[in-house]
Amino acid sequence: MRFTLRQLQVFLATAHYQNISRAADSLSMSQSAASGALRDLEQRYDAQLFDRVGKRLQLNAHGHSIRPMAESLMSEALEVEAALEQREAVGSLSVGATLTIGNYVAIPIIARFKEEYPAVDIRLHVANTAHIAEEVLNFDLDIGLIEGEYSHPDLLVEPWCADELVVFCAPDHPFAQLEQLTDEQLVAAQWILREQGSGTRQTFDRVMQGLLNDLTVHLELEHTEAIKRAVEAGLGIGCLSGITLSDAFKRGSLVPLAVADKDMSRHFYFVTHKKKFQSRSLQSWLDCCRAVE
Repeated sequence: MRFTLRQLQVFLATAHYQNISRAADSLSMSQSAASGALRDLEQRYDAQLFDRVGKRLQLNAHGHSIRPMAESLMSEALEVEAALEQREAVGSLSVGATLTIGNYVAIPIIARFKEEYPAVDIRLHVANTAHIAEEVLNFDLDIGLIEGEYSHPDLLVEPWCADELVVFCAPDHPFAQLEQLTDEQLVAAQWILREQGSGTRQTFDRVMQGLLNDLTVHLELEHTEAIKRAVEAGLGIGCLSGITLSDAFKRGSLVPLAVADKDMSRHFYFVTHKKKFQSRSLQSWLDCCRAVE
């Protein structure tokens, strides 16, 4: 074997940061040492792995094909080291979550996980479904917790737990006194919705299929709390996960609306890269998530 694990670390850090200086800093190396390790790796195999574009180093097709194997090998090497030292789950875990999950579901899971596995450093990144899936594809995240369905040949998307969207309005909105909304009333409403690319919007569009072209989307907002505040202010009606609305319903600042003949149910999903090695830390995280079903 003519490469070292250190060379693979430099290769992976460079692929992540697209900059040799930042890659070196992340590995506590000098820039010259990191450059030398990457250069030696490429020269030993007469294989160019990056295209140099100004100060950026972008993975080329060959580099992209190597990266999943290098990621898996490094993860397994860390597992071997932990086993040799007879340690429990250690290392770091990068978790991505969509807004509803990140703000209302993930934090209690993190607290439970840290109590059971204090040696694991966990990082949570919150964004919409499309962004989380892209970061899992790029190996920037170990796992994503998403609200919307997503399909890609390199990703494994598994159902996690059930959820349900709820249409809602302010208590003084004319719809608040209605027992059930008809299609005509849905079309007449001013809607305040999540942005395209979010799992919540994906489910809403599915539920409202057949009416979409007739609906009036008054505002598109990227944050759940902003939508709730806008609806409370009387700017329109909204549609979000029931998880995000329970406190507001209890306070009476928002009112749930029944909708005729619409299935608002959906699932949350795990999304992982098919070629990524599942470390003990990742498996333990999955166990903690499944315990809240």
